[in-house]
Amino acid sequence: MSKAPAPGGRAASAPIMGHESEPTLFQMSVPDRSAYQLRTTGVPALELDQLVPRAHLNEVVVAIAEVSERDLVAHFTRLSHRQFSVDLGMYPLGSCTMKYNPKFCDAIANDPGLNAVHPGAPASLSQGWLEIMVTLEEKLCAITGMSAATLQPAAGAAGELTGLLLMRAFHETNGDDRRRVLIPDSAHGTNPASVTLGGYEVTTVPSNERGLVDLDALKAALGPDVAGIMLTNPNTVGLFEEEIIDIARAVHDVGGLLYYDGANLNAILGAVRPGDMGFDIVHMNLHKTFATPHGGGGPGAGPVAVAQRLVDFLPGPKATRMPDGSFDWVAPERSIGRVHGWHGNSLVLARALSYIDVHGGEGLTRVAQHAVLNANWLRHRLRAILPAAYDRVCMHECTLKATELKAKFGVRGLDVAKALLEEGFHAPTVYFPLIVEEALMFEPTETESVQTLEALAQAIERIAQRAQDDPESLHRAPQSTPVSRVDEARAARHLIATADAER
Repeated sequence: MSKAPAPGGRAASAPIMGHESEPTLFQMSVPDRSAYQLRTTGVPALELDQLVPRAHLNEVVVAIAEVSERDLVAHFTRLSHRQFSVDLGMYPLGSCTMKYNPKFCDAIANDPGLNAVHPGAPASLSQGWLEIMVTLEEKLCAITGMSAATLQPAAGAAGELTGLLLMRAFHETNGDDRRRVLIPDSAHGTNPASVTLGGYEVTTVPSNERGLVDLDALKAALGPDVAGIMLTNPNTVGLFEEEIIDIARAVHDVGGLLYYDGANLNAILGAVRPGDMGFDIVHMNLHKTFATPHGGGGPGAGPVAVAQRLVDFLPGPKATRMPDGSFDWVAPERSIGRVHGWHGNSLVLARALSYIDVHGGEGLTRVAQHAVLNANWLRHRLRAILPAAYDRVCMHECTLKATELKAKFGVRGLDVAKALLEEGFHAPTVYFPLIVEEALMFEPTETESVQTLEALAQAIERIAQRAQDDPESLHRAPQSTPVSRVDEARAARHLIATADAER
């Protein structure tokens, strides 16, 4: 069968190489082609308005692309070859823990005995799943030093909101009308949004000259109207909050609660527990720390663990171990209700439990140790080009700054990040946290070898040399990728949400 020519005269299924643009499915469309046909059933055909009430029919027939299965598969395969992923190379996205995840955990999640169970199946027919959930909850509580947990939240932001709703329910039950939540100025960007959505007001606490919470400023901001504080330890700059016990005591003294943002949990596995630091609420990003590749909106899981005084408020129903050894769904006495349509992203939960079990306690401790070692190796290796924002030992991520490159050659952190794409590395987080000028945040994770870290360092050295020899080329980077540099600000302000603007 002859192929209809795509724009430019090239056959629609011709290989896409170099900078040639991949046509959209609509550009490849040929009338009456189809990638799938329904089998003939012998059931008499019905007019459309006999199947769907005419009042619900669209007056305009929606155009859909008509392509063959062969062209459809080739199109998406070519696009997939242009993507970067954790299975292709290093993804040093600081503050987000984008690490390689073992395929063993995927194999567990692919077991039909797990993925073929309907979430609405009664407890009597899903005892294995309930046992998985109960066991995972117990192990997450052991890791964090908390008393009980909910597995319902779908990811980190959902975990944040759940934690704030628990905080709110606790204070309201005690008759406290508290209005404010304290947040460090280096906090994750979702924290203030979650506080607002939870019905509280944000009070920002500044950092001191060492990149830590300013304890004096914190104490000055405290009062009887403070519901709690949201922070993580190590903090968003990648430094351990050395005065965390004093912070916890100060917040507790005014009746507030401590909320732990678990985005940086990867740094402290098996070394120290949030519960031992004084935290009352802990959310965990299982998709960051415990074996599910994430990004692009999912999949994820954000369990929330709590201290004993908050157990009765957890979302329900919860998988619960009954006195006779069986498992059932039980709602806590003062539950805030559901925060998820079912019981959580279950296959992410299965992956997490398999990750924990295959590592064991000593293995999880080594995860944290190697993550911290890698970050400090990279910080030290790059100190002559990208000095650290705070010149001291960091935890699992190092926040570096491109201020010297900017001052000498006019090359900004964004230019360095874009040029790294040409070197075969995903760009790190840039301009975050906001308190660091020209910030570049690297999190190498425990899964990268020293050879990979050295290759990254050499790539940055080459970029630094380009900054000296030809800074203008860095302003245009990347040039060798399928998509060159885009204007992010313009894209956000003038969004075109269709693949073909003319349609």
